[in-house]
Amino acid sequence: MRGLMIKPEDEMSDAVCAGAVLFAKDLARVARFYEGVLGMQRLHAAVGHIVLESPQVQLVIHGIPARIAAGIQINQPPERRSDTAIKLFFPVASLSEARAKAAALGGQLDAADQEWTARGFRACDGHDPEGNVLQLRERA
Repeated sequence: MRGLMIKPEDEMSDAVCAGAVLFAKDLARVARFYEGVLGMQRLHAAVGHIVLESPQVQLVIHGIPARIAAGIQINQPPERRSDTAIKLFFPVASLSEARAKAAALGGQLDAADQEWTARGFRACDGHDPEGNVLQLRERA
């Protein structure tokens, strides 16, 4: 049985530590949210997807096909999709700054009195403009 071959660090300079794919009805709006709130850089954009990156993670925002998106309603403000099996978390320099940016970009970060501290970070839950649940963390 052949194992997975891991390249030395210097050969993986273009690789990221981890990543996720997030499906969105409004591809451009959701990408702007993550760029603005997390300070991610746009690495690539093509019809149907946008790739964002930070030193820690790569996030691919993938458009939901039109035939499926037509049946999805996003309320304004969006309803949080809290019944999902996954919640992504991301580091930010400041929860209070991220809270303001999230609101300006169509999402929400819970109020400061909903924050909690654990294992060297302070965290707060929220959602993006389509209601996808996320958690942001700053160093405690």
